[in-house]
Amino acid sequence: MNFSSARQYFYQEIQQPDESINLARAALYIAQEEYPNLDPEEYLNALDIMATDLEERLPSSRYPLRMIQSINQYLYDELGFTGNKIDYYDPRNSFFNDVIERKTGIPITLALVYMEVGKRIDFPMVGIGMPGHFLIRPDIADIEIFVDAFNGGEVMFPQDCQERLSQIYQQSVTLQPEFLAVVSKRQFLARMLTNLKYIYLNRQDLEKTLSVVERILLLFPGVSLELRDRGLLYYQLGYFTQAVEDLQIYLTKVPEAEDANVIRQLLSKLDS
Repeated sequence: MNFSSARQYFYQEIQQPDESINLARAALYIAQEEYPNLDPEEYLNALDIMATDLEERLPSSRYPLRMIQSINQYLYDELGFTGNKIDYYDPRNSFFNDVIERKTGIPITLALVYMEVGKRIDFPMVGIGMPGHFLIRPDIADIEIFVDAFNGGEVMFPQDCQERLSQIYQQSVTLQPEFLAVVSKRQFLARMLTNLKYIYLNRQDLEKTLSVVERILLLFPGVSLELRDRGLLYYQLGYFTQAVEDLQIYLTKVPEAEDANVIRQLLSKLDS
């Protein structure tokens, strides 16, 4: 496959062991496909400067809640970062350079700003893949303090997370342990890309949707649903040979899938 330079950099970054992946770099390589002239170093330097400024404002006692309070005051009160509630599905909310420049984004990209600044001041945070709303928490064993980077760094406890889930799904939701599980760096990037995937799908921008699915499959090769979706995108874009290959692999992997008959009919049409 002929990768763009941005795709090559992304691929190289994610070939490392998960703990060695630089999330900020990988996120900037995602953005670089949209902005070919983007210089990742410019934005990594911006994060370094933020952390240096913040260091001067930190409390002498580095208890987690005090650290969170200081980070919140700096990012949200001083710099003006805010969740983009007005135009949530603007693709710029998923491009890390835009989020740093515009100081607005969605939960996962604002979480990344928070995590990157936290890492630089020796207060590491980890991503929490709560359904429907991404959170972070200090990387401290057994701590049950969560931070909502989208809502001004609001501090949340498990009960608050359950209430937030019930609000999102507009029905009572029982909090399951896996809802507050830490995500790997690959899972983090896949969730970022999945947001972009559905934005582009809703806009019927099939070429860009395909480029996103391709990158999800670089992170997690062989994922059945992504193979199916890539096959369907190939079909819609007229790449019939590639479509047949992906859809046949999908049926081999999940022959009893709910949509298996629909896919078989499509393959019959392509073979005729």
